[in-house]
Amino acid sequence: MKSDLDRLMKENEIAALLITGPAQHNPAMYYMTGGGHLTHADLIKPAGADPVLFYSPMERDEAKKSGLLTKNLVDYNYTELLKEAGGNRIKASAMQYRLMLEELGIVSGRVSLYGKTEINSTYAIFKELQHSMPEVELIGEPGGNSVMLQAMATKDEDEIVRIRKMGAITTQVVGLTADYLSSHSARNGLLVKPDGEPLTVGDVKRRINLWLAERDAEAPKGFIFAIGRDAGVPHSSGTDSDPIALGKTIVYDIFPCEKGGGYYYDFTRTWCVGYAPDKVESLYDDVRSTYETIMSEINTNETTAQYQDRTCELFEALGHKTIRQDHRNQEGYVHSLGHGLGLHVHEAPWFRSGAQASSNDVLAPGVIVTIEPGLYYPEREMGVRLEDTVVAREDGTLEILADFPLDLVIPVKEG
Repeated sequence: MKSDLDRLMKENEIAALLITGPAQHNPAMYYMTGGGHLTHADLIKPAGADPVLFYSPMERDEAKKSGLLTKNLVDYNYTELLKEAGGNRIKASAMQYRLMLEELGIVSGRVSLYGKTEINSTYAIFKELQHSMPEVELIGEPGGNSVMLQAMATKDEDEIVRIRKMGAITTQVVGLTADYLSSHSARNGLLVKPDGEPLTVGDVKRRINLWLAERDAEAPKGFIFAIGRDAGVPHSSGTDSDPIALGKTIVYDIFPCEKGGGYYYDFTRTWCVGYAPDKVESLYDDVRSTYETIMSEINTNETTAQYQDRTCELFEALGHKTIRQDHRNQEGYVHSLGHGLGLHVHEAPWFRSGAQASSNDVLAPGVIVTIEPGLYYPEREMGVRLEDTVVAREDGTLEILADFPLDLVIPVKEG
């Protein structure tokens, strides 16, 4: 949680966090400011002190809404700095950052950089800043174990409520998608529209985006609605021109967030329209049984690595190859069991095992993670994944934040 930041910064010997970029679709900045219409800002969080938000004068009212200590960038007189820098904008920007840091008493120590911005000019500015402040060490941290991601890993009750609400929106949209598919007739093995043309993946995706927008949600990273061979490649988003064919597996993985880049939800179901062939039912049963076993065994305060290993063990016992046997496998079980979820669609803790496992990856109370076992056989034109998002509770249980049926077949009528 945010209240853990000072402890984590002390443990990792970090003097300050420096976050740059917009307040929306920028997880670190959103986490500290709560979002808002800040097109570009800087935030400095010194160790043991409150964060300060540095804003453009045009966005002073938006900055004020954050409730943070604020500082107007006009106070640093960029025009004079530019003159002093001989017209060199990179140098002038670095000089401005130096003034900001010095004003907050940060003249030495490690400063960890975060945010989303144009890397070309930002790299040049921070390189110049490092040169001008040799006692300050500008650093990046390992992605999965950065101070910010460690703090973000456990959610407070307000964050859990917001993610639960996104779960309700997500499952509403998934229900509408199922109804939309079943409202179409089947002809010659395909779903058809009223004009007789085949219903396509692109038709379905456009509806999904509309339903999300109507609920003040968005899918900035897209989503997966993949049929047939595409369903056998875990992150294939699906081919818009593909018709919705009966009996083909559809992997529907939807991970929307609050409008403006807030909290995400992540959810997957696998469907067959009309009927499921025997080979699909068999594959589906293997995934569902593994999903149900993991959900019955998983507990709070346990390491995630053991559940990744357990998933591999279950699939291997059913005759499927896994990445535990060979990390290069592209058929069978080819990814991890899940991941943390919050302002990133993928964040700590991670379900990594073997050499990649970390002692930080623990299902501590307040952690929200996905559980998503899957099996993939692209050359057999099928794939199956089942995914729910769960919160680890103090009583040792994990609670699904938005229930939805695990049915495989979407019924339709013959046209």
